[in-house]
Formats: sequence, C-alpha cells, structure tokens
Amino acid sequence: MIITTGEEIPGKKTIKILGIVKGNTVRARHLGKDIVALLKNVVGGEIEEYTKLIAESREQALNRMISQAQELGANAIIGVRFSTSFIMQNTAEILVYGTAVIVE
Repeated sequence: MIITTGEEIPGKKTIKILGIVKGNTVRARHLGKDIVALLKNVVGGEIEEYTKLIAESREQALNRMISQAQELGANAIIGVRFSTSFIMQNTAEILVYGTAVIVE
C-alpha cells in the first residue's frame, strides 16, 4: 500500500479513484499520566506519556484507514491528511483521511 500526502504518486498512473477512506480513534487521558504530566509541567521538558499516547492514536487511525482502503481493493491512498479535535475535556479524536485509488 502506497500512502502519500501528495495528490499523485510520481512514476505511477492513477487508473481508478475508489473514494474517500478514513480512520479515527477517540482517546482519553489517564489520571496517572496526568500526574506525571503535571510534574513535567513544573520542571519543563517533553511530556513523553502524551507524546506516546498521540503517536499510538495516529497509528491506530492510520491502520483503520488502510484497512478500509484494502476492503475497497485500493493499492494506494493519496491526499492523506490528519486532523485532531477535542470531543470533551481530556478527550481527543484523531482522524486521518484520504482518497483510495488504484495505481499502476
């Protein structure tokens, strides 16, 4: 599966557009991680717990989008974008979307 933020894939010809595919996940922060983050906020530095949480969330959303594209028979996804929104306090949605295509 070729995945790109570009609208085309150099050296490949798009022969069929299958449609929009997406994947998302909604994650809530963990109280224990919030305590560690609060301490980091006082002394400064990266909050690795949140960095890891967001990275895992992006990966899960990406995998869901890829699965949807594979179900359509795609071998590539173009125009991939990520979006983050807050659903409620301490909860965020990670959404990834793109266009499933067949390239040769």
